[in-house]
Amino acid sequence: MGVTEAVIIRSRDNPQLKELRRLAQDNTGYRKAGRYWVEGDHLCRAALQRGLQPALAVFAESFWTPQNAALAATAARTLLVSDALFDELSGLPSPAKIGFVLDLPAPAEIQGQAATVILDRVQDAGNVGSILRRAGAFGFRQVLALKGTAALWSPKVLRAGMGAHFGLQLFEGLDLGAVEALTVPLVVTSSHQGELVQQLHLPQPCAWALGHEGQGVCQALMARASYFARIDQPGGEESLNVAAAAAICLYASVSQSR
Repeated sequence: MGVTEAVIIRSRDNPQLKELRRLAQDNTGYRKAGRYWVEGDHLCRAALQRGLQPALAVFAESFWTPQNAALAATAARTLLVSDALFDELSGLPSPAKIGFVLDLPAPAEIQGQAATVILDRVQDAGNVGSILRRAGAFGFRQVLALKGTAALWSPKVLRAGMGAHFGLQLFEGLDLGAVEALTVPLVVTSSHQGELVQQLHLPQPCAWALGHEGQGVCQALMARASYFARIDQPGGEESLNVAAAAAICLYASVSQSR
């Protein structure tokens, strides 16, 4: 694809650019649009590696090279904008000069027997993205996000997920009752009860519940738990960051399955 085949935008008031700003800067704008924005070479290439076709590719003029024009050929449409306009569009302190607009995955059904991560009101976007990345790394392909959890397809969560979204089955905005669709045992992390995670005989597969940064897992979800796992902290800290706890717990599961 050459430059003449890309739509060149030089006006800040262009309707397409306004829509892109909403996707790039509004954490929940994707819900109305049915599409989401990813920015940066790493995320764009990660999407392509998973077989996704961008609905739209957007490039800053300084980033338009023959090599990147080949990337544009993967998209249904391509926009080329000035660097200044891309900087205004971007949500990054150092704009990455390339972005894709991708369609949200088609609705799916919760798989009862799938290895699952449940997010119970985990509010920090960085934590949520990090947990998704760890879920993907350790083979937990299904994530159920209960109401109150940070928006899964928001730009901040996507950046923290580092491409993990593209290999996961994600459900968000769920009521607690959605957990009833799972037939695998539920394991709850707790800082004050249960067996040490390295000593707990973990069922395979299972569902790990990870809770709110301050309040932990809600009582209603704890009442459904089959197992409680505790992380030893000999250094004396009160608790671990939820994303760090997720890494330890999910790794404990995968290490026992080998």
